[in-house]
Amino acid sequence: MNWRRIAGIVLRQYYLMRGSPTRLLPMFAWIAIDIVLWGFITRWLNQVSHAGMDFVPTLLGAVLLWDFFTRVMQGVTTAFFEDLWSRNFLNVFATPLSISEYVSGLVLTSIVTSSIGLVIMLLLASTVFGLSFLSYGILLLPFLLVLFLFGIALGIVASGIVLRFGPASEWLVWPMPALLSPFAGVFYPLSTLPAWMQTVGHLLPPSYVFESMRAIVAGQPASLQNLAIGFGLALFEIALASAFFGRVYHYAVQSGLLARYSAESVS
Repeated sequence: MNWRRIAGIVLRQYYLMRGSPTRLLPMFAWIAIDIVLWGFITRWLNQVSHAGMDFVPTLLGAVLLWDFFTRVMQGVTTAFFEDLWSRNFLNVFATPLSISEYVSGLVLTSIVTSSIGLVIMLLLASTVFGLSFLSYGILLLPFLLVLFLFGIALGIVASGIVLRFGPASEWLVWPMPALLSPFAGVFYPLSTLPAWMQTVGHLLPPSYVFESMRAIVAGQPASLQNLAIGFGLALFEIALASAFFGRVYHYAVQSGLLARYSAESVS
């Protein structure tokens, strides 16, 4: 693996953002809207509720973590879509660049963009709505790591879907986080779900993060075993996602899909 080629993929994304500042807007706008909206909702719930429960670390913390996961996934897919929109695949893969180097470049791009988004979310949530991340303790770091790894896995799968079925299938990608959120138990325990939904939820690494987060907020110890399961699942799903993308890429090359992309139809 050549790190200079990987850096070239990251550098291309940097030049795209520098040349078109409007590309930076999604890194700030949607995050700010979500944090502000849910921040005021949690503030209102604290005012009207007599349950003696602080909704800020429970609901606003969940929104922050889920937004971070979404930013990670979209960091991979958006970088991939830039090559799709510009019909740049043939140019990229006509070089000695390998598929593993290309995917690594997308992942590094996602690390940068999601880190910027995370800092913005932390500043907004803590300064405006008083969300203290000390309440989660040192476990905040493994929470973010599990969500980051699963976001990378889902981003690679989403990119593979578009690579296989063509540019028009891009619209299948954007709703993915929303479709997964009911199964992941972002705002409620998995025990409230029907049995079949709980089974799906236990296959999703974020479910272990949010169950642990609620336990900490409730004053209970978080299950390190559950976090380890979530971490292991995330690593396993990254391996599956990478294998899936590799197979799709080789199929696209052998069948000529890379040369037949059009934005109006699904191949």
